[in-house]
Amino acid sequence: MSNIAGKAYAMNVITPIKWYLRWINKVIFAIGDNARFLGGLLTLSLIHYARWTIVKPGEFPRLDSSQPKEDIKYSYMFFFSNFNGSWAQYVDSFSMAIPTGLNLFWFKDVKYPKSVPINPFHEYISDNQIWTNHYYSAYPMATSNDVKSAKKVKNALHVFIKDTEKATPAEFQKRYNRLLINLQHDLCQMAPTPIVSLAEAAITNRRKNHAKEN
Repeated sequence: MSNIAGKAYAMNVITPIKWYLRWINKVIFAIGDNARFLGGLLTLSLIHYARWTIVKPGEFPRLDSSQPKEDIKYSYMFFFSNFNGSWAQYVDSFSMAIPTGLNLFWFKDVKYPKSVPINPFHEYISDNQIWTNHYYSAYPMATSNDVKSAKKVKNALHVFIKDTEKATPAEFQKRYNRLLINLQHDLCQMAPTPIVSLAEAAITNRRKNHAKEN
């Protein structure tokens, strides 16, 4: 599955905005970085990053003069994100953490149903999601929390090595045991987990349901 690299999932959602209304979303984006309605994002450790951007009709690339000009009537908002866990877990978490923020960011997008109730929001994201052709992750078996823990372990080891250079065997053992206790929540196995299976199952189920509807 090209959307999945190890424990990470890539999401791309493209939604149209009427060209004469995009300025409203631009204003919202301008103040969004410091707005309180995005504070809930900080509580979602499963997210690697999330980004929204708007492309006007005349801004789509034309790579060569032989390429036909696009006849685009709408501006388009691109939403990109990488996360750990299943598709449904991610969308549900977003909806619960920053419902007001989502409603503001997709404020004037065509047929946006609002983030609550969740089922119409699921359908909106699913219908506008573009599948990833290629997705690379430098550490595919590491979640965002794994990376944070690895940094903590590395820093603790540097301090431990420095502090035990001249320690006696007994003192070394004592400090080593203390180190393990302090880091016990940060020592993890870099291997596939059921989360990957959940993500794949979510994709399979959505495709089956979509095929039945059509």
